[in-house]
Amino acid sequence: MATRTDPLTLEVVELIGAVVARYHEEYDRAAAEHSLTGAQARVLGLLALEPTPMRKIAVKLKCEPSNVTGIVDRLETRGLVERRPDPADRRVKLAAATESGAATARELRDSLTFAREPLAELSEAERTVLRDLLRRMLG
Repeated sequence: MATRTDPLTLEVVELIGAVVARYHEEYDRAAAEHSLTGAQARVLGLLALEPTPMRKIAVKLKCEPSNVTGIVDRLETRGLVERRPDPADRRVKLAAATESGAATARELRDSLTFAREPLAELSEAERTVLRDLLRRMLG
């Protein structure tokens, strides 16, 4: 495949980077308002949806399980997360948001604008085209 360095390709790559950067900047700023790191806020947001084994969180966030353990430890110390046995397999520990953690996750999500709905300006048809193009880019 030939390398493309035409101006259009460069602009598209730059715009993709800008969207990702804007998302993370807003998310990190909102997390900091709750004295959380971006990673802690992302884990808390996942756990507010449903209790999850830490290994599964690591897969979702594409990081090492030991990193998730540290994040969950810090959230647990603050009373935002708790560990509990998995009813389906008592050997597995689930991490779950506490009431306070779920409320914090809601407040954080509600304070987001662009990061909560980065595709808000696109129609459903445009979002579908974008999804299909991104899938094709990723193979």
